[in-house]
Amino acid sequence: MTSDAAPALEPGRQIHTYDELSPEQVQDVLELLEAADRTDGLHAVSEQGRLYLRHGRREGVRHFLLSVGPHLYGYAQLEETDPIEAPAAELVVHPSHRGRGHGRALGTALLAASGKRLRVWAHGGKAAARHLAQVLGLTLFRELRQLRRPLTPLDIPEPVLPEGVTVRTFVPGQDDTAWLAVNATAFAHHPEQGSLTQRDLDDRTAEPWFDPKGFFLAERDGKLIGYHWTKTHAEEQLGEVYVVGILPDAQGGGLGKALTAIGLRHLAAQGLPTAMLYVDADNTAAVRVYEGLGFTTHEVDLMYRTES
Repeated sequence: MTSDAAPALEPGRQIHTYDELSPEQVQDVLELLEAADRTDGLHAVSEQGRLYLRHGRREGVRHFLLSVGPHLYGYAQLEETDPIEAPAAELVVHPSHRGRGHGRALGTALLAASGKRLRVWAHGGKAAARHLAQVLGLTLFRELRQLRRPLTPLDIPEPVLPEGVTVRTFVPGQDDTAWLAVNATAFAHHPEQGSLTQRDLDDRTAEPWFDPKGFFLAERDGKLIGYHWTKTHAEEQLGEVYVVGILPDAQGGGLGKALTAIGLRHLAAQGLPTAMLYVDADNTAAVRVYEGLGFTTHEVDLMYRTES
């Protein structure tokens, strides 16, 4: 969420809601996001949100376009796929048109559409976004940290796998079903990750950044028990610990730390200078592991929600 909270009215402002956007509308939104990214130095809409934007209709996802005349000034996305939690949203206003109440208008539209049960991301935790959350009556309840560490030198211990565990790389098409099952079990407590479907996996493997050589699978007795999926951000020259998942009965033996080290060595071998990852601030065990591997906090994303 990057926007403003000024209540000023803008003559001719309209907000239209869509289940699916046309290719032209998608391009307009992507151009708006690029302008915001350049100004803010971060992504106002997450990777998942961008996939929803670009890959056609998705059940439970709606798009809000705020325009004045023929010009697109703001965009919001509402996702209502979690059976328990309130709908989640992201929103952004074009940098050239902030300070005119567009963020507040989008936020009000999201509240109305969600029945005033809403969670909203404020990526980067900027002051304007925090103020907008306050104006909308939302309270802070989640902090997602982005951690980073240099990859040169890569001063981490040699990875030591638990006894009987081997590691290989992902084979698209062959490993899809097994990976989806392990991911769902490993992240049963984390619906954003654990609810990924075959379509979600296909969307990601179709992205230009996808490289199966950086997708490591840990097996014991021929069965998948954990994985480390890495990602490369070519423009930013960043390697990402995209996601590490371990089955509950395989945790506690050092597999997560070993897989993380294997992935970091892979990213370093690509000549990338820096690694990054995201972790919830209240996941103290994971934070401890990553800090032990030399990661420190770079920035934070905040999520706000309604009280009801």
